[in-house]
Amino acid sequence: MDRLANTVRPYAWGSTTAIPQLLGVEPTGEPQAEMWMGAHPGAPSRTDRGTLVDVIAADPEKELGPAAVAKFGPGLPFLLKILAAGAPLSLQVHPDLQQAKEGYEEEERRGVPVDAPHRNYKDANHKPELICALTEFDGLCGFRDPIRTAELFEGLGVDSLKPYVDLLRAHPEDAALREVLTAVLTADPEEMAHTVAETTAACSRLGGDYAPYAGLAHHYPGDPGVIAAMLLNHVRLQPGEALYLGAGIPHAYLSGLGVEIMANSDNVLRCGLTPKHVDVPELLRVVRFEANDAGVLRPEASPDGEEIYETPIDEFRLSRYVLAEGGPTRDLTRATPQILLCTAGSVRAGEHVLAPGCSVFVAAGERAEVSGTGTLFRATVVA
Repeated sequence: MDRLANTVRPYAWGSTTAIPQLLGVEPTGEPQAEMWMGAHPGAPSRTDRGTLVDVIAADPEKELGPAAVAKFGPGLPFLLKILAAGAPLSLQVHPDLQQAKEGYEEEERRGVPVDAPHRNYKDANHKPELICALTEFDGLCGFRDPIRTAELFEGLGVDSLKPYVDLLRAHPEDAALREVLTAVLTADPEEMAHTVAETTAACSRLGGDYAPYAGLAHHYPGDPGVIAAMLLNHVRLQPGEALYLGAGIPHAYLSGLGVEIMANSDNVLRCGLTPKHVDVPELLRVVRFEANDAGVLRPEASPDGEEIYETPIDEFRLSRYVLAEGGPTRDLTRATPQILLCTAGSVRAGEHVLAPGCSVFVAAGERAEVSGTGTLFRATVVA
């Protein structure tokens, strides 16, 4: 069992206080957005044996187990994070596996440098993800019923939104959503900036259902993503609740602290709320124009106390244990690789005592006994 030393990424949208508070350290004054746990080459966790990338590469079958290597290849297929949003992240969507392979191969064929700002596909993998709230957590997830969005737009009294209202009331639903998103993202920038300003003022004045959208223009003035964001469901997670974001589902995280797990990929197509490249044609190819509820997940408890967040993919499986004082020692030994992360209290994992924010890597088949008082997240795969 390897104790992990993890990198904190200082993205501009990160909270300056949430991760330091979890770790029990003084804030630096700089944003601290994400703490990465895993074997992503961009910021691999470090162990006494070297980086987790090097440890796994030295003997993939020993570290990951034969079943995981056969199913996913010789690398850890997930990336675990603590995410702290102090400002809204970009409105974004992720491709499915086939779209990622096709997009990556096409950009490779055209010779687009992998670090080019207009590059869409950094790798050939999909990026399903799950966010589980540690604090109250605000986000946008999936398209709202277009009729409901039309009513919201009408309630603002902004003349330049009226064409979108007419489109949203049209049928079929998928075509209506596609036409509105296309119109918003391809509108004249000056006209859109004026629409955003009027819409933001109206949202601020009215509050209520409009409140989540009122602050977006403060961070991204004139950005068409402010209007695009109003097409989506707003959701407020309570601690322990989660969202699963599959391929093609537009989403954005607005504020809060959470545990995030995803397939080991960097593929993001942005819809707005960002100064970065927005490839509208490719975005429209990937987005699923379906109206759905946000789909809040709550864990399902097993007889041994493991609370599992069920998702339809195999690259990751997230669960948690809420350990009570004087409770039994639990055997978490598993034939697949694991990362164990403490988020509250004090948990003993093998010889390691984990405080909040501390984690260990457990190789496939390695004995993993845990005890203590606190909350422990377990990340593994289904193989």
